[in-house]
Amino acid sequence: MTSLTPAAGIVAQSIATAMAPPPPPDITRWCEENLIFDETSAMPGPFRIDRFPFLREVHEVLSPEHPAREVSVRGSAQWGKTESVINPTIGAWHEYTTLNSLIVHPTSAAALEWARRKFGPLRRAAKSLRKIFGRNANATDSLSNIETADQTGSIKITSSGSPSDLTGNTRRLVIMDDLSKFEMNPLGDPEELAASRASSFQDGCKIVRVSTAMIKGTCRITNAFERSDQRFFELPCPHCDHYHALEWENFVGNIEPENLSAAHFTCPACHEAIQHKHKPVMLARGRWTARNPKGDHPGFHLWRAYAPQRDWESIARDYARVMGWSRGGDGTGEAAVVQAESEQTFWNDVLGLPYEMSSGGMDWKSIQTRAEAEDADALDRSVVPAGGVILTGGVDCQDDRTELVVMAWGRNMRRHAMLHVVIPHPITDPQAGAALDAYLDQSWKTGAGLPLKLDMLAIDEGSFTQAVRDWAYRHPWSRVITVKGGSSANAQTLLPMTFRTKSDGRKARRKRGQKASWMLNVSRLKGDLYAVLPIEDPEARGYVSFAKGMGDEFYRQFCSEKRVTARDRYGVMQSKWVLVEPTRRNEVLDCQNYACAAALRKGWVSMTDAQWDAIEAAQSKIPVEGQNDLFDLALSPVPEAAPKAKAATKTYKNWTFPK
Repeated sequence: MTSLTPAAGIVAQSIATAMAPPPPPDITRWCEENLIFDETSAMPGPFRIDRFPFLREVHEVLSPEHPAREVSVRGSAQWGKTESVINPTIGAWHEYTTLNSLIVHPTSAAALEWARRKFGPLRRAAKSLRKIFGRNANATDSLSNIETADQTGSIKITSSGSPSDLTGNTRRLVIMDDLSKFEMNPLGDPEELAASRASSFQDGCKIVRVSTAMIKGTCRITNAFERSDQRFFELPCPHCDHYHALEWENFVGNIEPENLSAAHFTCPACHEAIQHKHKPVMLARGRWTARNPKGDHPGFHLWRAYAPQRDWESIARDYARVMGWSRGGDGTGEAAVVQAESEQTFWNDVLGLPYEMSSGGMDWKSIQTRAEAEDADALDRSVVPAGGVILTGGVDCQDDRTELVVMAWGRNMRRHAMLHVVIPHPITDPQAGAALDAYLDQSWKTGAGLPLKLDMLAIDEGSFTQAVRDWAYRHPWSRVITVKGGSSANAQTLLPMTFRTKSDGRKARRKRGQKASWMLNVSRLKGDLYAVLPIEDPEARGYVSFAKGMGDEFYRQFCSEKRVTARDRYGVMQSKWVLVEPTRRNEVLDCQNYACAAALRKGWVSMTDAQWDAIEAAQSKIPVEGQNDLFDLALSPVPEAAPKAKAATKTYKNWTFPK
């Protein structure tokens, strides 16, 4: 005998199923259901949390149901912050509830890149996002605003430099990507403006800060992390089970220049070596530990040593390149790619730590005394240092004169000041351009007597833009570039300028400058110079040397600035370079920066040992007998403008120059 299920029971069960709440929001679950890395990824295939166990707690804190109102994530570059933290947080929040979210990038270009290259493909590939936003763009979508398919929510995409977008409607979820690169805008602090979008929500909102670190003292993500509970991921020692975080100070002491593949950590308890092969097992048992439990919000720090897709040898090799230990290939004959062009880049992008920039303010007399103590061995201003060098000039333009500094740049980040010239004519005067032409054509001598010309000259276009371009653009881009100092201390060291040119009379179109004009991060260039200027060992990496008889004024200007930090009117810590003394001039320092920019364009920091060897071999050749240059004819300490006949001269501040 059989029995049927009561109809009332079926109805009740159906109602209960329909009324059941959705599963709680779980960002880790969202990643596993929606993220599939393609073949270009270091770890292709579906997302697996066992590969990234340190992300589980980060995801929990970022969940809509976690009570934390703010979350800070500081870390090194390229360990998956965008793919594994930012994108899943946006996806899971929009899947869980109807909301308006905001993501802020440091620049419009970065915002556009994220919308096109990061979120766009994910929107088409992830089934959750296809359901919420649709596979294709809605009629109301744009690159700055993406609406849900039912138009009940949206993602606002903007930059820190767009105050009107930062002062719009309220947003329950606010994410600030690359926070440390945010610059002040006319309406105030973009970080505070973005955070204020969520201020009307008493609970259920989230303000997320994600970034690599930048410069110590003014680094936004570090400031946020320091007021957080400061969580570090601790791993158990494979030998004694002692839990500890992976620290750079522990690792750097175990790097051997001659055996970089053996780089390792050491257990602080049992002092046994911890190899990279132990990392997978250690990561699986890792745990987050707060070092500042009284912090006002959860904060996480992660760096490259934890990333499963990066081995520890790669960190050692990056450090070796920065220290000048290794710039060559890997034994296969192929040149290695230099990933960290400077110590700051390594500190920020690899270690995820703020970089303490040199403050300058050195005593110019001590630098001059050191240089003059070596005067017996110092080179004449017409002689290039031994070994392969890049020879460049930097030009600064003033109302009544044009100044030139010639520098030689060598292997292992060494630099040598060769010549300081004051041309008593502004760049608007054709005589100034003629004098610069003469210096471009002039030859300096190697120790063997081989003549060398300037590889490149960089001239400042900040004050006399049109006159500078009129002169500079007559020369090939491979020999003359124009430069302009940028106001940002967080920008790239060297960045191509972008021009607006009239095309059809009705609208402007943007055109990339064709390798002729460049923006400089002068703050970083000054910091790099002043960091190595005190070095006294001539064989040390970064040593700065000087030619004979550079003069008091040269050294005064070379050491003319110092870096200071102070709070601006909005209470944000800002740094700037100021004159050591109000009456001190700084044209020599500026010219050195411009010459450094030219050297960077010529590959000073990126050349391999093989490339330096080739330059050294070419510059050590014995010249053809009887070959002359301007220095064979000139009697004054400064090169003549005319190559064949002695030109009329005039004196300006103890220097002799062609009229």
